[in-house]
Amino acid sequence: MTTLSVPIPSHLEEFIRRQIKEGRGANKADVVRRAITRLSEEEAVNAVLRSEREATLGGILSGNLRELVKRYRDNA
Repeated sequence: MTTLSVPIPSHLEEFIRRQIKEGRGANKADVVRRAITRLSEEEAVNAVLRSEREATLGGILSGNLRELVKRYRDNA
């Protein structure tokens, strides 16, 4: 696992502290990892929804859906 140091504004640091206090993460790093994971999952879902919408509007969607999601995640 890689370590990343990112400066954040005080209001986000307070948000992270609240998440820990409410049991949504064990520590700051855990809260940030969970947030990034959730963003990644949301992006994958949005890609699938966008593809479905394009297919409905006459676009072409071909291939294995799992492979499309994997390819999108790898490129994100």
